[in-house]
Amino acid sequence: MEFLMNLSGPVLYIIIFIAKTIEVSISTIRLVYVNKGERIKGAVLGFVEVMIWILVVSSVLHNITDDPFKIFAYAAGFSLGNYLGVSIESKIAVGLASIQVVVSEEDGDKLADVLRDHEFGVTIIDGKGKDDSKKDLLFIQLKRKKIPAAIKLIKETDPKAYISINDVKSIVGGFIKK
Repeated sequence: MEFLMNLSGPVLYIIIFIAKTIEVSISTIRLVYVNKGERIKGAVLGFVEVMIWILVVSSVLHNITDDPFKIFAYAAGFSLGNYLGVSIESKIAVGLASIQVVVSEEDGDKLADVLRDHEFGVTIIDGKGKDDSKKDLLFIQLKRKKIPAAIKLIKETDPKAYISINDVKSIVGGFIKK
C-alpha cells in the first residue's frame, strides 16, 4: 500500500488505469454471476473486486489536488473496464436462453429434425400468421454458449426464419444437453 502512495507520474497513472479496468471488468462479470444465481462465484469475485477498489481509490484520493491526472486515469480505466467486462461476459455466456423460431408449416419439421440431430431440444407448436397462413413455432431451450451454433443451423436450413432470443432464469424439466 505504501508503495502506491509513493508513486507519481506516468507509472502511477498506468497502474491506476490497469487496476480500475480489471476491477470494473470483474464487477461486470460478478453481476452476471449473481443475476444467474451463481452466488459463490459472485461472492468470490466481489471480494477481489472490493480489494482492488480500495487500493485504487486510496491511491487516487491521496494528494488528489496535487495530481488531477489520477482522476483521468481512474475514469478511463472505468470506461475500458465496462467495455471489457461486457466483452468477456459474452464469451463466457453464463446461463440459459430460449429461442423461438417462426417458420412455414412446410419447413417446421425439417428444421426441428436438423436441430434435434445436433442435440438441441425442440418443441413445435402450430401457429397462424398474416393472412391465415399456417406457421410452426419452434421452442428451443439451450445454454447461452450454444446460441451461435443454433442460429447458424436455423439460418442454413431456413434463411427466412423469424428468430427471437430471450434469457431464461431457470428451467425445470425438458431437454438440455450437458
